[in-house]
Amino acid sequence: MIDWTRIETVMLDMDGTLLDLRFDNDFWHHHVPSRYALQHDLDLDQAKREVIPRYHAAAGTLDWYCLDYWSETLGLDIPALKRELAHEISLRPLVPEFMAALKNRGLEIRLVTNAHPDAIEIKMAATGLAPAFDAIVCSHDLGAPKEHLEFWMEFQSRLPFDRDRSLFLDDSLPVLRSARAYGLGKLVAIYQPDSSAPDKDVEDFPAIRSFAEIIP
Repeated sequence: MIDWTRIETVMLDMDGTLLDLRFDNDFWHHHVPSRYALQHDLDLDQAKREVIPRYHAAAGTLDWYCLDYWSETLGLDIPALKRELAHEISLRPLVPEFMAALKNRGLEIRLVTNAHPDAIEIKMAATGLAPAFDAIVCSHDLGAPKEHLEFWMEFQSRLPFDRDRSLFLDDSLPVLRSARAYGLGKLVAIYQPDSSAPDKDVEDFPAIRSFAEIIP
């Protein structure tokens, strides 16, 4: 799938690519509504009817990924709730082996994520992955989510990369479409970002179920 002799920079998404998306799906769709229900004296179904539409309204924007925004909007300390459940954060299979193989090849390894800085800190602490990266690129620092071309242009201006010699892995189709529109040379999707869910439609993007398929 990948000619590693033609790759200089590897860009990796975090949630759903390196980390099992089950944590975030459970957190946002079960844990947050449960706490919201408790705080507002609602049953869980009522809480979900109030909370979930707010998620949909923010989809594709920086607000959707911003823990500060959701703390203010929902009246909950979202970072604190994430820390309560940090023990449930898990890597997808063979991530350490994949990262070690990239490092052994001397490749530039960048985490490229829409996650809020607090979420990055919590997940790096839980997984110990931070030392594996040469750079951590956060959309909140660049002023646009990965779904927008503005993200890629600002990313390029701050940390230049050769689009033809870069590999980018992400589980989000809107993000992959944006990266393709920007001209990234090699894109790979993830069939099963959430281990508790079935394979997802990856459209025409090359995709993997396991890092075993692409370890150099």
